[in-house]
Amino acid sequence: MLEQVGDAIDIGALMAEIGRNARAAARPLSTAGADRKTAALEAMAGVIETKRADILAANALDLAAARESGVAPAFLDRLMLTPERIDAIAAAIRDIAALKDPVGDVIAEWDRPNGLHIERVRTPLGVIGVIYESRPNVTADAGALCLKAGNAVILRGGSDSVHSSRAIHSCLVAGLTAAGLPEHAIQYVPVTDRAAVGAMLSGLDGAIDVIVPRGGKSLVSRVQNEARVPVFAHLEGICHVYVDASARLAMAREIVVNAKMRRTGICGAAETLLVDRAAADSHLVPLVEALRSAGCQVRATEEIRARVPGLAAAGEADWSSEYLDAIISVALVDGVGGAIDHIGRWSSAHTEAVVAEDPAVVERFFGEIDSAILVHNASTQFADGSEFGMGGEIGIATGKMHARGPVGVEQLTSFKYRVRGTGQVRP
Repeated sequence: MLEQVGDAIDIGALMAEIGRNARAAARPLSTAGADRKTAALEAMAGVIETKRADILAANALDLAAARESGVAPAFLDRLMLTPERIDAIAAAIRDIAALKDPVGDVIAEWDRPNGLHIERVRTPLGVIGVIYESRPNVTADAGALCLKAGNAVILRGGSDSVHSSRAIHSCLVAGLTAAGLPEHAIQYVPVTDRAAVGAMLSGLDGAIDVIVPRGGKSLVSRVQNEARVPVFAHLEGICHVYVDASARLAMAREIVVNAKMRRTGICGAAETLLVDRAAADSHLVPLVEALRSAGCQVRATEEIRARVPGLAAAGEADWSSEYLDAIISVALVDGVGGAIDHIGRWSSAHTEAVVAEDPAVVERFFGEIDSAILVHNASTQFADGSEFGMGGEIGIATGKMHARGPVGVEQLTSFKYRVRGTGQVRP
């Protein structure tokens, strides 16, 4: 498959071949029955469980290289696989297998006065390119979701997770083969050269229908700036938690700590805590101390530092920072209106949470904030396709075209119209 130029791989030729193979696989996949796709997914999950030791060995190579390069602990957490995480990957594939097949689903139907019957029906998008960094589980999530929606997919993982992703990909191909589906339905780009990303962004001569980037700001910015095909993307996860004066303190404390500290390196982790100034005397210190006790560095405004000694100062850059680490910025605001103003200025439109018992506060928060996901009295870390019952996700889309929020099976489909007549002609 790899064409050589001297001792180098011809990236252009390689990617063109991958594109042709994906397009060729997309047609039979679009008409594959639900039972066949389900069989492939179940087989993939089984192979992943069988190959657990091989996947862990591959992941150990990636982790060793990452540690040698001195990456942050949050990065290592995103990269690391454990037996439990591999079991979770297999379980997520089985969850996707159990979902209703979206292809052919009639979204809407109606009759016209002239007797025409019109249906809007879900169809696969075609070929999806997924470009991602560090998280090897995305290989399985993206491959399984695209397959369930009848799409072929080209996966380009980061160099940091290359061994892990290749090991998982081999399990996906084994599942396809077991079910008699084209092995090129899920392809993994076998080189880490950045030119491969550029080739995908060009659309591979019309082979790719949509690009989904999942990674840091520099990756997503590059994709959005250079892509010649539609993009489902989120730029950053600058997520906020607003604690209203009506909030129950015990609940607020638990939610805030979980939203920040459960996993600090995911896009749904809270990066800013906003506390109602009316609750400063009762809620502020307990919330800050709970975060510090959990090992979180708190960066705060001067107003808060005057109340709570020993906090780092929050500068303007902090409000626009996705830390992806055990760091949070904290500010006092004038009620829900102040929270809405702050979020409107600094949010990346990913996920925001309100902790409140006052229904008027909640309705205003939900009504006036235009982020993809809004949460009441729960952690921002529920911003996840599996937690939404979607079986998994490729990512959280923060744009407003086609897909928004968790990109799951339904978001990976388009639609067509079927019009049934009895001989009508247009006058």
